[in-house]
Amino acid sequence: METLRAIWWKLYPSEDRHRWMALIWLPFMIWFFLAPLWRHSGSLFWIANTLYGLTFIWLYLYAFSRPEPRRLVAVAAMILMASVAITFNENGVCLLVYAIAAGGFTTVLRRVLFLIALELSILAAYVYHQHLPIGYWVSMLLLIVLVGIGNHFGAVSHCAAEKLQLAQEEIEHLAKVAERERIARDMHDVLGHTLSLITLKAELARKLVDRDPQRAQQEMQDVEHTSRAALADVREAIRGYRGEGLSAELLRARRALETAGISVDCETSDVPLSSAQESVLALALREAVTNVLRHAQAQRCSLRLSRDEKVCTLIVSDNGSGEDAPEGSGLRGMRERLEAVGGSLQRYTAAGTRLVIHLPLAPAPSALRN
Repeated sequence: METLRAIWWKLYPSEDRHRWMALIWLPFMIWFFLAPLWRHSGSLFWIANTLYGLTFIWLYLYAFSRPEPRRLVAVAAMILMASVAITFNENGVCLLVYAIAAGGFTTVLRRVLFLIALELSILAAYVYHQHLPIGYWVSMLLLIVLVGIGNHFGAVSHCAAEKLQLAQEEIEHLAKVAERERIARDMHDVLGHTLSLITLKAELARKLVDRDPQRAQQEMQDVEHTSRAALADVREAIRGYRGEGLSAELLRARRALETAGISVDCETSDVPLSSAQESVLALALREAVTNVLRHAQAQRCSLRLSRDEKVCTLIVSDNGSGEDAPEGSGLRGMRERLEAVGGSLQRYTAAGTRLVIHLPLAPAPSALRN
């Protein structure tokens, strides 16, 4: 069985999902092979006719399973064999239909029309010289035209389906890439903040272990609570959810800064945000505070959350050693998230670092009704 499959694969190596379309018409070739029997031709003629027909079938399958220009060569050979077969086998005219079936399976309409015209010319010549019935000529003419045009539109449809499938695969690939990038940004934002806080508290506990063991114990308990919260945040990020909201993130940011010995000036106002905007703004705040803790070497940090009629504004500024350095992955991820919900991010490094985040506010329900 495996040997037969190997032989068939060499004969017809097509992985296309429409590969069986070329095979469904082959049973009609039986009339070509039976014609010598009806004429009571000799055994030698029957063997030669059979070999001729099998060679034609091989060319037919070859044309359907190979790319151009080998397909065109096979189609030309099929038309030539069909022209010769008509001279010794009255059913050889059906080979013209097989030739146009293989040659017509192309998206180039001009090529199909040329092949149809060529085959009709061959058919007309034999009808004229052999005085075949006009009804027979008309039926074969219609069959050649219909098969050629039909296979052309089948090829166009097949090509469109392949392009659609490729587009869908590309969309799936891009969606997977975007999801991996989202998870990477979430892991950076979630773990970067909490690990920085754990590091600060662990360093503080180490310094206090001899001077104030009770305070050191309290700091280590905070480390434990923070690590548990980090684990919960990771699970939420993997599920695509977010934390406890912007208010909880502001409180967490203030505590982290104060733990690091940075004085905090925090002013907030009530801002009506969608869940997606609040999630993005909370992560942006977390990333901004993480950068202050890691890189700023600041003594003061200011958090400002305000709004006007159309825009929510979050400003995170510090008096640290701001540098006009290229944005890292954290800031790039922050900017991408904000832009995805219609927001923007500006970074200023003149005296320390100042991040200004703008998010558009949804119109009030009364405004929508008006």
